[in-house]
Amino acid sequence: MSKNKKNEFLKSAKAETLAIRKHIEKTSQKEHSNPLFLTSSFTFDSAEEMAAVFADEQEGNIYSRYSNPNVQELIEKVALLENAETGWATSTGMAAIFTTFGALLKAGNHIISSRSVFGSTHRLFTEIFPKWGITTTYVDALDYEGYKNAIQENTKILYLESPSNPALEIIDIEKVGKICKKAKILFVVDNCFATPILQRPLDLGAHISIHSTTKFMDGQGRTLGGLILGSKELIKKIEAFARHTGPALSPFNAWIISKSIETLHIRVERMTENALKIAKKLEKIDSISWVKYPFLESHPNYKIAKKQMFGGGAIVSFEIKGGLEAGRKFLNKLELFSLTPNLGDAKSIATHPASTTHSKLKPDERLSVGISDGLVRLSIGLEHVDDIWQDLKNALK
Repeated sequence: MSKNKKNEFLKSAKAETLAIRKHIEKTSQKEHSNPLFLTSSFTFDSAEEMAAVFADEQEGNIYSRYSNPNVQELIEKVALLENAETGWATSTGMAAIFTTFGALLKAGNHIISSRSVFGSTHRLFTEIFPKWGITTTYVDALDYEGYKNAIQENTKILYLESPSNPALEIIDIEKVGKICKKAKILFVVDNCFATPILQRPLDLGAHISIHSTTKFMDGQGRTLGGLILGSKELIKKIEAFARHTGPALSPFNAWIISKSIETLHIRVERMTENALKIAKKLEKIDSISWVKYPFLESHPNYKIAKKQMFGGGAIVSFEIKGGLEAGRKFLNKLELFSLTPNLGDAKSIATHPASTTHSKLKPDERLSVGISDGLVRLSIGLEHVDDIWQDLKNALK
């Protein structure tokens, strides 16, 4: 097929296909797999060309802290999946969150956030941003009137995670988006748990969707990375901040993650299928107080999840009767599951948030976001579901 015919065909292709077929311009070697651009800087054919690129009068790469073909390819792939105009890549997921707020806020601004956020995000809001005169008001995840009432004259951003980590609270993104639109404030959603395969916040009213590519997008636990997706106008502001503060994603990591995007759909679909089966089995265990999974009918936000998500995802949370000691005993008896604070890998993972990811929160702060001492978070992987269940069943005896 000629290049022109191929490009014509891809114009009508689905986002999943485009994310796989998106390719950097081939080199003279006509490689099938995209090449690596492991270079810190790029050269120019003339002083005039160099000046034009630096002045933004001509497109071109200058320095890999600014842009790199591998990084740009990754951004374009995920932007297709998120239905975003463009994006920016960072060295980690937390760098993506910090860069977003750092670029869009100034001293005296105010943030509204769902109370159910990742531990490091909480520390940004309560310990780091206040040093620069940026304040945060927390609202219970499902308190929609609370979001409205928290809006101040200096409020610039409303931020939330849905599904939340690790309590799996499901917030009606469309409903919150309407609140933000009316108040003329920016709406930022951490979409890491769902991935663009299962949820597209920008289609539901969000202005920015954030990811830790460390999780499902890599899917093998090999790299760190983050992505910020949104409109060209907002990303331009983020780019201006990021170019000079330096939270750049390495070309090598971008190349690995970009290759992983080619299998993201099939991995997320299989993990989701396994997770639903496991969640249903856990509900029948007497030693478990409760099980949370977005597509279980027993989930308090089940109807919202079904409305805005295409599947329940790979994360299952539950509480073992007996609190902290029972939770630790359960983890120590697991044989197949990895004990690590990561998630989204091909390998199934078990984590005890109260003593790991959210250990810096005070006990009352953890309880306020649904994290009890006996809560266990599972990231269901790609192993055979029978083997996953056998390991859990043995550890629960």
